[in-house]
Amino acid sequence: ILLDKDGKRKHTRPTFSGQQIFALEKTFEQTKYLAGPERARLAYSLGMTESQVKVWFQNRRTKWRKKHAAEMATAKKKQDSETERLKGASENEEEDDDYNKPLDPNSDDEKITQLLKKHKPGGGGMLLHPPEGEASV
Repeated sequence: ILLDKDGKRKHTRPTFSGQQIFALEKTFEQTKYLAGPERARLAYSLGMTESQVKVWFQNRRTKWRKKHAAEMATAKKKQDSETERLKGASENEEEDDDYNKPLDPNSDDEKITQLLKKHKPGGGGMLLHPPEGEASV
């Protein structure tokens, strides 16, 4: 028994064996909450007090919730970024509707030139017919 500087009993933290922790973790995988009789049986079989088992389960649930919340946040971020990526791709597709449509052979050269400028790097479009008065190259 440890005493503090005033001579009072000092609370010590229990240390559990590997076998005890293993059995507690296995039980926790099966059920997150233990009823009184289950807790009493587990405590007796592991040589622990019911209070120790109860507190261990409370602490383990807290740890589990934090981990679960972090995993959910990560999954949500991943889903949000994927949604944004897909949204951006669909916006680009909408902009490219005119570009992706087959050209109307009767459309004017100006419309074709604008489409080419819009989608060609550098914005320089190739004219199908040279402007009047200029020879083709």
